[in-house]
Amino acid sequence: MERVVLVTGASSGVGLALCRRLLEEDGRIHLCIACRNSQKSEATRDLILETHPAAQVSTVEVDLGSLASVLRVARELRCRFQRLDFVYLNAGIMPNPHVNFKALWHGLLTGKLLHMLTTAEGIMTQTDRLNGDGLQEVFATNLFGHFILVRQLESLLCGNEKPSRLIWTSSSNARESAFSLSDYQHAKGQESYSSSKYATDLTSVVLNRKFNKQGLYSSVVCPGLVMSNMTYRILPVFLWKLLMPIMWLIRFFAKTYTLTPYNGAEAHVWLFKQKPEHLDALVKYHSCTSGLGKSYVEPRKFDVDEETAEKLYGKLLELEKQTLERYSDLLD
Repeated sequence: MERVVLVTGASSGVGLALCRRLLEEDGRIHLCIACRNSQKSEATRDLILETHPAAQVSTVEVDLGSLASVLRVARELRCRFQRLDFVYLNAGIMPNPHVNFKALWHGLLTGKLLHMLTTAEGIMTQTDRLNGDGLQEVFATNLFGHFILVRQLESLLCGNEKPSRLIWTSSSNARESAFSLSDYQHAKGQESYSSSKYATDLTSVVLNRKFNKQGLYSSVVCPGLVMSNMTYRILPVFLWKLLMPIMWLIRFFAKTYTLTPYNGAEAHVWLFKQKPEHLDALVKYHSCTSGLGKSYVEPRKFDVDEETAEKLYGKLLELEKQTLERYSDLLD
């Protein structure tokens, strides 16, 4: 039987490149692409079929920032499929990003500029807001919506003849310093993206503990710095065009400057070919590109506290119970 692969955030950037690369690896898969609306889903499907006309590509509509939308798509997927072999939890947002140029200058003077440019530490802030469910929008979209989706799809992911996989798109910007258990939605800070990605890393660690024996394995990847719709919102387009030659030069020193979505999907595709039993649950897999343009994957140990991970998972379960009470009509 063909493997069933679900990809969220599939309409552009790393998500779209990933879909194409997966079909290059195995044209027999059933690829289900999840986008925010039906127009994007159908347009993305058409783009994929242009280069892979014989591929099996279906679509679903989901807004990961809306619990009602997540519950509806989970119900649809349970009706449509008997199992899911891979779920790429790739959708994400970084609203209203701001660059701290003063911090960049300080980094240049103190010799920390390269580190700051590869992790965005200290130079990137966002302005978050509440969504329709009363949750912080970045937390809801990047982590909690995916968490609820996984919980709702357990019947398709667990107990199958072969292991099923969760592959989360994290970031090199996932930092413990931006995360707090007492404010895990990051309502009080200005680094909601970093906080949500660190919380993603923590969640993956606990999912492995709880579900490996049921045949479900979770991994986390970092696509590196990719020029995508999300990145282009950080600075005006003309500035990016001026900076691009410099960024290509920086790649000789900063291997995580993957720059293209195709290169950014390297770790996602590499994991598609691995046996999950042989992977380290405490490792993040980074897409890297050499100065000469060769793509490869570099495993790096997580900077996570496992006790904090367990506590966060407990808080996510509590929040799930509180928030889903109002959506009883969408629960089986």
